[in-house]
Parts: sequence; C-alpha cells; structure tokens
Amino acid sequence: MDLVLMRHPAVAVDAGVCYGHSDVPLADAPSASATALALRLAALQAPPPRVLLSSPLTRCSTVASALAANFGCAQSFDDRLKEMDFGAWEQQRWDAIDRAALDDWAANFDHARSHGGESVAQFVERVQAWLDAFAVTRELSPAYVVTHAGVIRVIASLLLGVGVRQCLQWALEVGGVVWLRRDEGTQVWGVVRWNA
Repeated sequence: MDLVLMRHPAVAVDAGVCYGHSDVPLADAPSASATALALRLAALQAPPPRVLLSSPLTRCSTVASALAANFGCAQSFDDRLKEMDFGAWEQQRWDAIDRAALDDWAANFDHARSHGGESVAQFVERVQAWLDAFAVTRELSPAYVVTHAGVIRVIASLLLGVGVRQCLQWALEVGGVVWLRRDEGTQVWGVVRWNA
C-alpha cells in the first residue's frame, strides 16, 4: 500500500505567524503549484493515485482539486486532515505569544491547551481517526493526500511507531513530499521518500 503525503505549497502569510487551523491563501496559483507537484511526483516515480484526499482548507483543497483533474482520479476532503487548531494563537506571531504559555505547552506537550484550541493528544486522536478509516479501504492505494506538516508528522509517527516529538525534528518544507509504503507481507510501514 502506498500513501503519498504532500505538504501544501507556500502560503501568503508573513513568516513567523501561527496559522494552523486558519484558512489562508496560497502564495501562488493552485494550478501552478499542482503542476510543480505533479512534475516532482513523476521524477520520484510515485505510482499514480487512485484517489486524492485533502484537508478542506484552501491551501490544500485547491491544489488537490487541480491534481485530481490532472490525474483523472476521485477526490475527497476531510476535516480530520486539517492542521492543528491553535485557538487564540491563530494568526499571531509566534514571538508575540506569551512566553509562559509557550513554556507551559512545551512542559506539558501532549495535553496543554492554554491557547484554547486542540492539545497535541486531541490532534493525534483526530488524525488517528482518519487513519483508522483510511486503513480499512485498501482499494484506495495508491492514495495521494494534500495536507499540513503537523498532520503528515502525526501520520508518520503513527505508522512508523516513532514518537511525535521525534517526527517534529524531521525537516518538512512547504510542498514537500513524504511517501510511505506498507509491505503487504509483513504489514510494516516504511519511508520511501521524506521531504522529497
């Protein structure tokens, strides 16, 4: 089973701004971004998708729609593929957020939610629910998923058996591709490409 995860392309938001769950626009036209991704996927020799799944946020859904048209495959959108909800921190500069609140979040990484949005544990549970639903539909492989860095890292964490904190250390650029594959004999997931 192949699962090709794509982080959305660059957004029209100033660097250093927390925009997790916010619906922000892309910096470039979705069609141009989709074309660039399709060329990269071809260079990586990724198998063409049977389905294209996506976060419904504009920065993902518009690119997913263009890719689905390019590949001539079905598409669907799922709220569980949205980035983490940072509550009151959304649209704030990270360096302007109260230092004590950030320290509390770091000290209680899984459960702190002083921002009023999701805790990391809640976010992981939401992504796990999507993954559980996806896992029972083997006919969807290969599947392409246009989503967010946080979602991709959680999926990788869950499938590879690696801690979320560790996955946060792995570079994942905007427009980056993460290709995961499950060996049908051993049922073990592995990384084919990371941040390609």
